[in-house]
Amino acid sequence: MPRLVTMSKDLNADLPWLDALVWDEQGLLPVIAQDAASGRVLMFAWTNREALLETAATGRAVYWSRSRRRLWRKGEESGHVQLVSDIRTDCDGDVILYSVTQEGGIACHTGRESCFFYRLDGENGPWVAADPVLKNPKDIYK
Repeated sequence: MPRLVTMSKDLNADLPWLDALVWDEQGLLPVIAQDAASGRVLMFAWTNREALLETAATGRAVYWSRSRRRLWRKGEESGHVQLVSDIRTDCDGDVILYSVTQEGGIACHTGRESCFFYRLDGENGPWVAADPVLKNPKDIYK
């Protein structure tokens, strides 16, 4: 994918497209990753300015890991990289949508295509796993 923007070394630089977004008090925005071909929602994560700028500059999905307190380059451990073909925001500028090609067909750390694999079974539940495990996580994360 071609670069969407030029990477800036100064994350506080005047970047109108980044400044137009509505960041939360921690400097984060929610991101939905959607399969570009099927339209299926693959996962939800967070981004900060640095992660979003790197994603736009490289065409590879980068997120902010709240648990690790660092950038998370999707696929850095699993090899299941997300190639980003389009970046959008909603009408309020407070959510980001990545259209992605999911390399390896697995977005979830459980070895499934999507992190949204639980389905409510009936009016009162329970939640049931509706999608198969495509690859054992023990074989993905060594």
